[in-house]
Amino acid sequence: MRYPQPDERLLLLNGVEIEPAPDMLLIADEKRALALAGIMGGEPSSVTAVSTDIFLESAFFAPVAIAGKARILGFSSDASHRYERGVDFDLPRLAIERATALILACGGGERVKVGHIVEAVSPEHLPRRAPVMLRPARATKVLGIDVTPERAAALLRGLGLSVAQEGDHLVVTPPSFRFDIEIEEDLIEEIARLHGYDNIPSIPPVARVAMMPVAEFSRGPMQIRQAIAQRDYHEIVTYSFVDAAWEADFSNTTVNAQPIALANPIASNMSVMRSTLIGGLVDTLVTNRKRQTERVRVFELGRCFFRTSNHNNSASVTGFEQPLRLAGLAAGFAAPDQWGVPPRRVDFYDVKADVEALFSPHELSFEPITHSALHPGRSARVMLNNQPVGVLGELHPRWVEKYSLGQAPVVFELELAALLMTPPTEYTEVSRLPAVIRDLALVVPQTQPSSAVRNALLAAAPALVRDIMLFDVYQGKGLSENQKSLAFHIVMQDTQRTLEDAEIEDVVAKLLVVAQNDFGASLR
Repeated sequence: MRYPQPDERLLLLNGVEIEPAPDMLLIADEKRALALAGIMGGEPSSVTAVSTDIFLESAFFAPVAIAGKARILGFSSDASHRYERGVDFDLPRLAIERATALILACGGGERVKVGHIVEAVSPEHLPRRAPVMLRPARATKVLGIDVTPERAAALLRGLGLSVAQEGDHLVVTPPSFRFDIEIEEDLIEEIARLHGYDNIPSIPPVARVAMMPVAEFSRGPMQIRQAIAQRDYHEIVTYSFVDAAWEADFSNTTVNAQPIALANPIASNMSVMRSTLIGGLVDTLVTNRKRQTERVRVFELGRCFFRTSNHNNSASVTGFEQPLRLAGLAAGFAAPDQWGVPPRRVDFYDVKADVEALFSPHELSFEPITHSALHPGRSARVMLNNQPVGVLGELHPRWVEKYSLGQAPVVFELELAALLMTPPTEYTEVSRLPAVIRDLALVVPQTQPSSAVRNALLAAAPALVRDIMLFDVYQGKGLSENQKSLAFHIVMQDTQRTLEDAEIEDVVAKLLVVAQNDFGASLR
């Protein structure tokens, strides 16, 4: 037995010629390889209808030497199925004797000449069946039944185990074929099985029950699921193993340039760990499109996986991070078919409203973003307290075409940790006096984000300003091509007195000065 030589090839019994990997064992003679150890025989050593001399070989291979090798080669065999799960290391001699007896009985009787057995044994390389200590008192405590030393010894001896009593405990030596018995719990499990699970009484536990404290300023994942389900989304659950093509298409390549590859994937289309939930959502949409389902609104809450050097996350292991995220997709019509609302395709602002509702009562801001999965002009980064917490936008046109989606869906992906935080509740007196609303229309450069203007006005506004709301954006006649008009409602109110015209106009004038100084705005 040896390892393959460079560029060595072997034709197997299934007709497949392979080039064994360096860690695959070969059974060979002085000239060439004859078989792939523990997996399949080779064509050079096969038995045919004209064979007259047959050499029987029976061996033991450690599971670690065989596990996964056949799968790497793209096939399976009875031998690999058994060896990679573990077999009795004392079985080879008995097996070869039994095979010889069958040949003598069925293959010619006295005409068959039997040669002698050549045996190669390395005791230091064979598994060892170390004695395992069993405490009957421990078995009694775990199982909830009275397990006496005599009863335990009788049950275990019935399985062919060697049992000796030493003081208050039993020393059990498992036979070679019981490679699954290594610790005390294995023996307790055998006692429970032999005693009969149905014979073990079911006793309700008795314990003090107390309400667990609930943090006032946090919520759980189930509340998030309920909140998005109320927005007409349906939950899906997909695999964390994804196709490498999905990862290349939908992940942010600037963040995850090297996805985590699986050493032993369960399928060729599940070869890497996902760093985004968008791929699973798009795949669900593709499936629904094939079934003529026009309106689709789905979400998933699950983990994503990254290589990282940050070990502060409680859900991280060395070199990896596994944050929980919430992602959603909306496609088709904004509302189900009905007579009261004309049909309209879901757009960026519909899903933006859903995202804002999930974060309520937090107030979000949005800024343009470049993301490989999203439309370059219809996507945004979701910001909370000036920190990025997710992305939102239409799917990129190239992926719409590649996956035959027809119309571009709108997707979002958010950090669950940010969604779970809620601000403390604050009491605000309700004014008995009417609010005063003044409109302020500002002409700014076409590239100026309206959110930056609104935030600056809010920061400079006095206490009597309750809110500043953007209600109109205009581009066209009367303005140059590189200009736009932003119209804001300025809502002012005092809880104790009626506002005077002079102070109202003074507030509007101060806000206009801020817009002129910070953004070069002019009054329209």
